Order: sequence, then C-alpha cells, then structure tokens
Amino acid sequence: MKEVLLLKYGELILKGANRSYFENMLLRELKTRIKRAGNFDIYKAQSTIYVEPLDDSCDLDAALESAKKVFGIISIGRACVCEKNIDAIFAATKEYIPQFLTGVKTFKADARRADKTFPMTSPELAGEVGAAVLEAMPRIKVDLDHPEVVVRVEIRERGAYIHAGQIRGAGGMPLGSSGRGLLLLSGGIDSPVAGYMMAKRGVTIEALHFESFPYTSERAKEKVLELAKLLCEYSTRIRVHVISLTRIQEEIRDKCDEDYFTLLLRRFMMTLAEKVARRNNCGALITGESLAQVASQTMRAISVTDAVVNMPVFRPCIGFDKEEIVEIARKIGTFETSILPYEDCCTVFTPRHPRTRPEIEKVEAEESKLDFDALVDDAFATLDTIDVRIDD
Repeated sequence: MKEVLLLKYGELILKGANRSYFENMLLRELKTRIKRAGNFDIYKAQSTIYVEPLDDSCDLDAALESAKKVFGIISIGRACVCEKNIDAIFAATKEYIPQFLTGVKTFKADARRADKTFPMTSPELAGEVGAAVLEAMPRIKVDLDHPEVVVRVEIRERGAYIHAGQIRGAGGMPLGSSGRGLLLLSGGIDSPVAGYMMAKRGVTIEALHFESFPYTSERAKEKVLELAKLLCEYSTRIRVHVISLTRIQEEIRDKCDEDYFTLLLRRFMMTLAEKVARRNNCGALITGESLAQVASQTMRAISVTDAVVNMPVFRPCIGFDKEEIVEIARKIGTFETSILPYEDCCTVFTPRHPRTRPEIEKVEAEESKLDFDALVDDAFATLDTIDVRIDD
C-alpha cells in the first residue's frame, strides 16, 4: 500500500497575492531537508504539500522527522493512497487505519472533497469511512464531540488519501522569508533559544561568537559549534563567525572602573556585531536577553548597550522567565549542550558590583579612557568564519 505525507501550512494561507513567494520558499527548504531520506516527489496543490516516495529506498519515517522541523508547516498527516471509488476507500480504511487506533477508545470519521466531481457528499463519505473502521475494530466507539482520533479521507486530484490523526508541525514562517539576522551565540541556554524563535519567524540565522583565549578554552568554542549544529536541525545551515575579545577585555580591566566592565564589554560586542551583520547582509541583531535576568539586562543597561548600534536588535526571550526558556531549550535539544561547564567570555573579569541602573554619561566617560575604534578594528581583524551544516 502506497504511503505519502500530507503537509498543511497555516499563516501562509493569509498571504494573498504574495502567497506563492512563501510557498516556493517552503518547498525549497523541504526539498533540501528531505533529500537525505531518499528520492521524493514534493509538490503543492490546494493548500497542501505532498511528499511522495518515488522508489522503495525512500525512508518515509526519516522524511516525516525532517518535515516536523521545517518552519511553515503546521501539521503532518501520514496517509495511504487509493483509487477514488468507495470500494477502494472502504477496503483501504479497514487495512490501513487500525494500526493508528491501537489503545484508542473513541474516534470520529471526517471527509473532505477537494475534487467535487466525486459522486458522494462529504457526510456520506464520512459515514462509509466510519463504518469501515467499526467493521475492522468493533470495540471502538464513535464520539463526534471529543474523539481521541479523527480518521479522515481526502478526495484529491490524484487519488483518495486516508489518514488517522495529524502530527503537529513546527509552525511559523518559511526560513528566509523574513530576511537574515545575526545571532549573538554565547554558549548559554538563552541565545540558542532566541535563534530558534527568530528562525521560526522566517529569519535566516547567522551567528557570532566571542572568544577570549586563553581565559576561555577551545572546548567553549567547540560547544558553541555544537549548539549551531543542533540549531541546523531547524535552520539547515548556519555560518558561525568568531571574534577574539581578549585584548579588549584586558584593556577594560587595566583602565576602567570595575563596576562598568560588563557594560563596556557589551558595547564593544554590539559594535562588532553590527560590523559583522552589515558585512553579511543581516538586517538585525538577535540576542537571548531576558529583562532583569542579570545585571546587564535591566532596562537601563539594555538602553546603554543599544546606544552604539544603528540597526534593529531582536530579543525574542525578553519577556520569558528562565523556566520558560529552559522548556524551549529542552524541546529543541540544546539544553544539555548549553549547560556543559565551559565558560564563555562574559564570565571573564566579572565585576563584583555591576551597575544595574547605569547613566550613559558615566559609561561614556569610562569608555573615553580606551581607544575604542582601534580596539574594535583590532578585534575585527581576528574574525574567523566556520560553516556549519545539517549534514556535517
């Protein structure tokens, strides 16, 4: 019996005249992801994307797992295909559907006719499908209001598609449909979550990591590359840019008031991030900051660090508490890597009493003790780029 995947999308339906632009981006991303599972025909028709195996070597399970992580897909149905006549539909339902109803006590039958030439109405067809399920599984009960599983037949151009229950997709918008953003990827819990959340809104992610050798280790850098690889499950490819902050941090330590260390460092980081972003055609910076989580993430501190950049800074975690961020990190598989004990540059020369309500004039006064532009240029000269891909 031939099986296919039926992929439904949500927000794209609302895009009007621009809808085909988003659909085509979604198709390209799906084809890139699913090609690892074999040779599939992937096409769209009537607000549905079809994923059909073209030979016996195709791994439909692997294709489904890949499709679950593609942004823009809201639900996935694994369906069998049969001829568009009631005898074939009845027989296929009896043979195919029971495997999905093991342990299920109640169900509902539903039918949809994209092909209006089919001779039965949708309610009549749903009744026949329900009868087939009851004949195959006489102990199961019908519940039209609160069924555990909906068994559905869809009459479409190429055949009748029968499936039971739908798997939730990643949702969001197709990758790349909202432009490109530069993620400040620290190695902690928050920044990978921020990257995931912006990718879900259609942003192609590039990443920037700051190292501080010898105060931070090579293992810290490897940890960040592993986080980027995990994010590639959702973003396919991430270019990770790495810049050394060692000299900047030593200069701050030697010449500035300790209470301002973190604020000054973050202003350097934002300045360098904007340079990297503009070189790589990124339209925004992305950070994992959560309001009031640490001293550098108060409202006043954020305004001080944002003052040095002239592009949007997206903070998708800004209103989340730590528990909510951790929950997403666990869901996307980055949490266990994020908590590995390899410290990043933000833990170097941490002040004992950081300023939580800084005044911009005092921060700038401390900054004037440094040759800001020369330090930025020297740090930018250390830029190294590593290409991380889903197939690595």
